[in-house]
Amino acid sequence: MRTLPEVNPKDDYNQTLLANVHPPERVNPTPAPCYHLVVVGAGTAGLVTAAAAAGLGARVALVERNLMGGDCLNVGCVPSKVLIRSSRILGELQVADALGVRVPKGTKVEFGKVMERMRRIRSEISHHDSVLRYEKELGVDVFLGQGVFTGPDTLEVDRTTLRFKKAVIATGARAAELPIEGLAEAGFLTNETVFSLTQRPPRLGVIGAGPIGCELAQAFQRLGSDVTLLEMGSHVLQREDRDAAAVVQEAMFLDGVTLALDARVTRVETSSEGKVIHYEAKGKPEQVVVDEILIGIGRAPNVEGLNLEAVGVRYDLRKGVQVNDRLRTTNRRIYAAGDVCMEKKFTHAADAAAQIVVRNALFFGRRKLSQLVIPWCTYTDPEIAHVGMYEDEAKARGIHVDTYVTPLSAVDRAKADGEEEGFAKIHVRKGSDKILGATIVARHAGEMISEVTLAMVGGLGLSKVFEVIHPYPTQAMVIKASAGAYLRSRLTPRVKRLFELWFRLTG
Repeated sequence: MRTLPEVNPKDDYNQTLLANVHPPERVNPTPAPCYHLVVVGAGTAGLVTAAAAAGLGARVALVERNLMGGDCLNVGCVPSKVLIRSSRILGELQVADALGVRVPKGTKVEFGKVMERMRRIRSEISHHDSVLRYEKELGVDVFLGQGVFTGPDTLEVDRTTLRFKKAVIATGARAAELPIEGLAEAGFLTNETVFSLTQRPPRLGVIGAGPIGCELAQAFQRLGSDVTLLEMGSHVLQREDRDAAAVVQEAMFLDGVTLALDARVTRVETSSEGKVIHYEAKGKPEQVVVDEILIGIGRAPNVEGLNLEAVGVRYDLRKGVQVNDRLRTTNRRIYAAGDVCMEKKFTHAADAAAQIVVRNALFFGRRKLSQLVIPWCTYTDPEIAHVGMYEDEAKARGIHVDTYVTPLSAVDRAKADGEEEGFAKIHVRKGSDKILGATIVARHAGEMISEVTLAMVGGLGLSKVFEVIHPYPTQAMVIKASAGAYLRSRLTPRVKRLFELWFRLTG
């Protein structure tokens, strides 16, 4: 018997969402005698795998126990970016006076309206990932319920057996649990529950200053919550370029977020005043009282309940399903893609991995995950976008690099926009223009990083990037300026002397 997922609040928008991605009255179809591919999990990796394989003529079954669309549609990319868009309006108002615009006092945030808009947009987008579309338009058999492997070529869902030639595990990941004393009793939010809020928490404690924690801490602060962000490390976004993280940290501080760094949460308790987070900061006991607690630390792969042992698929509760570079598991019939098996847990990475799986599983392909050049972006304000290696990573591999940094303050459009905090930092192999990696910090860095990614994928050096004509004035000129810095570095004293000799001879 399948368990029906619950989506709150139960308004018209969420009812539309459910009708699309997990119809309550849904009756699963009669299965085909055998499928070329059975895909377990209908998040990004599963949806792309199923659609691509069916589009090529394969018989495909798609199994989902919760909501089609996975985290991205329901509790990740889509709702968070809608929330961030509203919060950016408040960010604009904070600097309006400096731009010569007087905003009357008393600007009001209607938090319920912000969340209602989020639910509306999510419901409007949800038809792309709907049961109806995948069955009627794409020709995929959709089965709702828990999928369990029962044999070398069989999977059971809702008491129905599906036989397959190949299978793909794409069950994704969930918010990791924290073993903090009293946390469960006090209650907490994750990215899977925070978007069900209808009222703004006056005081919000966010544990973990990774991408999720930083994005939502800044957004809720701007939307009117009093946010305290607790992080064990010495600065936010520990995995990012340190200079980039410093820019975002300063922006969050200016927004009013209270930053508790080098902070280890020891326990949580409830009192008449609210939820009390006890922590140690540099060996000193501290506490903060909040109304809600949001956990923004890590993701845990969804590997439980699949009976993977029965089919010889090795997995780890922390790292997920074990795969090789071609995304095949320890069972030659079974592949995996997305957050359940990959270190880089991004929607676009899952999409790219799914396309590799289709080629390798159905057509004896030999595409490798390591061949992908995967950019990513943290959607704070300003954003941090990155692709390729960090400088420290290159050095750890014994690769010597030259780094070219251009501050946004040197870019005319950034000055005109009043958005001068940020930079482009591009690493090339020492003595060449081969791009190894780049970090961009800017209001729309995520829109800008693709130019560098394209150059890396196409094998184009930084000198070729300089030849690209950029519209003036745009903030993307920061990339061309960095390329120009590389070309100027090639103008060595010896080259200058050769030029001087040339001009004397031709003068």
